[in-house]
Amino acid sequence: MNRSLFIKQLIETTEFDICIIGGGSTGLGVAIDAATRGYKTALFEKSDFAKGTSSRSTKLVHGGVRYLQQGNIKLVMEALKERGLLLQNAPHLVHNQKFVVPNYKWWEKPFYGIGLKIYDWMAGSLGLGPSQLLSKEETLNLAPTLDPKELTGGVLYHDGQFDDARLAISMAQTAAKNGALVFNYFPVTGLLKMQQQVCGVWVKDYFTGKDYEVKSKVVINATGVFTDEVLRMDDPKHKSIISPSQGIHLVVDKEFLPGDTAIMIPKTDDGRVLFAVPWHNKIVLGTTDTLVDTVTDEPVPFQEEIDFILKHIGRYLTKDPQLSDVKSMFAGLRPLVKGKSKITSALSRDHQLSISESEMITITGGKWTTYRKMAEDTVNLAAEKMRSQITSTTKDLKLEVSATVIPSEISHLTNDEIKKLIKEAVQKEMCMTVEDFLSRRTRQLLLDTRIAITKAPEVAQMMAEITGKDDIWIQEQINIFNAIAKNYLPQ
Repeated sequence: MNRSLFIKQLIETTEFDICIIGGGSTGLGVAIDAATRGYKTALFEKSDFAKGTSSRSTKLVHGGVRYLQQGNIKLVMEALKERGLLLQNAPHLVHNQKFVVPNYKWWEKPFYGIGLKIYDWMAGSLGLGPSQLLSKEETLNLAPTLDPKELTGGVLYHDGQFDDARLAISMAQTAAKNGALVFNYFPVTGLLKMQQQVCGVWVKDYFTGKDYEVKSKVVINATGVFTDEVLRMDDPKHKSIISPSQGIHLVVDKEFLPGDTAIMIPKTDDGRVLFAVPWHNKIVLGTTDTLVDTVTDEPVPFQEEIDFILKHIGRYLTKDPQLSDVKSMFAGLRPLVKGKSKITSALSRDHQLSISESEMITITGGKWTTYRKMAEDTVNLAAEKMRSQITSTTKDLKLEVSATVIPSEISHLTNDEIKKLIKEAVQKEMCMTVEDFLSRRTRQLLLDTRIAITKAPEVAQMMAEITGKDDIWIQEQINIFNAIAKNYLPQ
């Protein structure tokens, strides 16, 4: 991925077939699907790829046991199928993860055992392994720090796990390899219209301030929680369709759940499931479901959410994590489509497609696991609009694997090793800022915020040497990163 080359091609292209607004999982998925069908494709992301919700997930590629409980069979079936395809197409970033549901009441083993057998059956040939009923001893062998008091046993099942931001970069590279132009730090500032029909976008290069007019046969709004913002560009009287819900995660050391098995608590006080998942040699605890009024690039965990997770996980572990044990915490916003329910956990996780009066296509809702199917449905609609009959080929498309494997943590690396990684990220992954590197090219910010803060000055210095930036840029980058990083530290 070469930003300068992409800008040159952008200027030379008189009209695109498909222009995508938004560089999260959905937008990148649409770019892959469109480009592999042979459509001239451009994608514009106002920040970095997966800067928002798409890098702040529970790190699971799953059918959704909770959606099965809610009776949303269609979503679970679709997600389980997509989970299997993603495991086949991105084995470098997605793997099989064992989960244990601990049982503390007599009825839980048969109840969850039957439910998870149905989950297995729904996955069919794309299943990751059969669920099993476990004795108390077998349960504690897999999760030795579970509270043994009144534990009667457990149920083992399988789901997928991944690195969300790294998968997004892999997707951006796959789209680019297939001919798409993908831009980060290129906000869409307005829509082009002819006879009241959307026919392109105005975009601005965040770094140079230069504006570009981009003509396109189809414009697709794939901006997640910012969907309404783009729809208001189209129609200032637009009424909001997104009900944003915040989910937070706390990251603690592996000592709280040693081994490679995750645990899933099927019902908390607010009816959600709670996960404790091994990830990059740490444990991710989450999540919450809190209705929020405002949408922001950097959502911050609420104190009551932090307390909720610590309180609930403490009921199940022999050693209760305290606030002082939290290495990092992060919040993401779900783009839930408004419904009649006032409880966000009851709102639909299904994706929705719509076309405005001006012919702009909007894709919203959904979840990481189903990004490929969402993209296929979206490009099918765009193809119909263009009267084109090219079929999607993404079911069997292997996603790009980076030549250099960039590790998630950099605390153990030498300066030379870090500089080599920064060079790789800058030259091949469009890494533009210190935060891009410490948050999404590596995952240092999410895994241990204090270490990320101490590394920021040397990362800024090395990045400046590689890109030819001055001391003012270095200081600005350190200041910006520190301002963001403080939101990841428990106060």
